[in-house]
Amino acid sequence: MRYSILSVFFLVSLSVFAQEKLVAFTFDDLPFVSYRHNSQKHGFTLKLLNTLKTNNLPAIGFVNEYKLYTDDTLNPAEVELLELWLEYGNELGNHTFSHPSYHKITFDLFSQDILKGENISKQLSKKHNIPYRYFRHPYLHSGENKEKNDSLQNFLKQNNYLEAPVTIDNSDYLFAFAYDSAMAIEDKELMRKIGEDYIEYMELKLLYFELQSSRLFQKNINHILLLHANALNADYVGELAQMFQKNDYRLAPLEEVLKDTLYNTAITVFTNRGISWLDRWALSAGKKGDFFQGDPEPPDYILRLAKVIKE
Repeated sequence: MRYSILSVFFLVSLSVFAQEKLVAFTFDDLPFVSYRHNSQKHGFTLKLLNTLKTNNLPAIGFVNEYKLYTDDTLNPAEVELLELWLEYGNELGNHTFSHPSYHKITFDLFSQDILKGENISKQLSKKHNIPYRYFRHPYLHSGENKEKNDSLQNFLKQNNYLEAPVTIDNSDYLFAFAYDSAMAIEDKELMRKIGEDYIEYMELKLLYFELQSSRLFQKNINHILLLHANALNADYVGELAQMFQKNDYRLAPLEEVLKDTLYNTAITVFTNRGISWLDRWALSAGKKGDFFQGDPEPPDYILRLAKVIKE
């Protein structure tokens, strides 16, 4: 699989008016996503945070607090990773306690899991005098019908949470699993190839969602990028930031990005799928299959390394 970045960029440049372009980097599944290398969580977290700081990149990390426990006992080493995020000046957000799909459980169970997921992170944020205010939906599942969606929206408002949407959805987790597989066999050349292809894939994703935004709204929305706290991003978030800057983006905090009034666009069509907010708005505007064509996919070798397709 190879897409022409130049051809996609040409289409985007025709449809996006001159404007300041903003992007927020958001990281899910804190304190860390570790497939095999548990002993290296602290080092990878420090590398990720130092690179964010070096690139003047404000970020927010969404926490699953079940990861803070080992055999039902709070693990200080895991809590320390959250402290590091705050010490570096980043916000934490709520990603629920146990990362359930809202589409597979009741509203009552899901809302209880949200409240359970704020116990440690909220206290730590207060300790560091950093706001604690955003919620990110696991699997990007926000309600498969209007009733469940509205129930969750009302609950979040009542509990002083702001929703953290996603406009640039992607499969960074598949690249991360493949990268981890290469790390396990100490194949540095394969790691390098995965990292380079990851940046290329993410640029194609950026250009695709820029084009979707311009086709839908006649302008480019302030973007919110979904990432995960993992070894791949610890090693490559600097290159990722540079790629966005090369495409004329300013790396901005989530609070500033959400000031874009396009985020007030109504969603009237609901689905079981976990999709970007640009896709949700497009479905609500009556867009059909052709509108969604061209969404870049990871190369086949990444899918094989990530066990998505067989050898």
